Amino acid sequence: MPLFSEHPSTLLEFEEWFKTEKACRDYLFRLRWPDGIRCPNCGHTKFWFKSRKLYQCVSCNYQASLTAGTLFQGTRKPLLLWFRAMWYVTNQKQVVSAMGLQRVLGLGSYRTAWAWLHKLRVTMVRPGRDRLTGTIEVDETCIGGEKPDKRGRGAEGKALVFIAAKLDGKRIGRIRLARIDNASAPSLESAIKDTIELGATVQSDDWNGYNNLSSIGYTHNVIRQIAHLGDNLLPKANLVASLLKRWLLGTHQGAVHHSRLEYYLDEFTFRFNR
Repeated sequence: MPLFSEHPSTLLEFEEWFKTEKACRDYLFRLRWPDGIRCPNCGHTKFWFKSRKLYQCVSCNYQASLTAGTLFQGTRKPLLLWFRAMWYVTNQKQVVSAMGLQRVLGLGSYRTAWAWLHKLRVTMVRPGRDRLTGTIEVDETCIGGEKPDKRGRGAEGKALVFIAAKLDGKRIGRIRLARIDNASAPSLESAIKDTIELGATVQSDDWNGYNNLSSIGYTHNVIRQIAHLGDNLLPKANLVASLLKRWLLGTHQGAVHHSRLEYYLDEFTFRFNR
């Protein structure tokens, strides 16, 4: 079995690595306990593997679960099926639908497929993930259907998404996305602090919501003098916005409910950065 830090790069490799339930458990064991399991109660390092898929300390009988605290906790489905779900979701270019996952895995319930997708999207965000450094373009874009309302930063009935795109030569480096309530200075500054390291160079348009960035610890460059959202957008942020909307349109025809938008933003960020 390969090192736990390695990952299969093809379907054939995946099927070779994870062709049994035991292979999946062994891989997860090395992920959780790379230096071997140690009893948190007495510090002993020898465990018995019990019939209920628990590891029991031979010294104090403390029992540890391989799946406790993971997205597999409480599942009655085999890890083999979960691993196949993860492979399928991460290898699709478009948004994966619950119906599609149900069909591919042969799950008996649409609700189960939806719950699995929700769990997988949540785990795509690493707790405490690094903030962007260097030079970053920032802007916002509206997500939602066509409405005969005011366009741009004040559009009614649409969700406003903050975009931060790191410049990597002529390419786009890593990105961060966040849904924000509005384009006011407090909302934008909060999003920037959450996604960009202090001291970085932030490039934006002349919108007054960005006016105080220099005073809170950033180098602020205004590279577009027009502050109307949708007109002549910053090139890197504009491309990210375009790809995001096209990606959402691919499976959901753009009909992503606002209450679940954050999950899709996290999934898109995960896919884009990898």
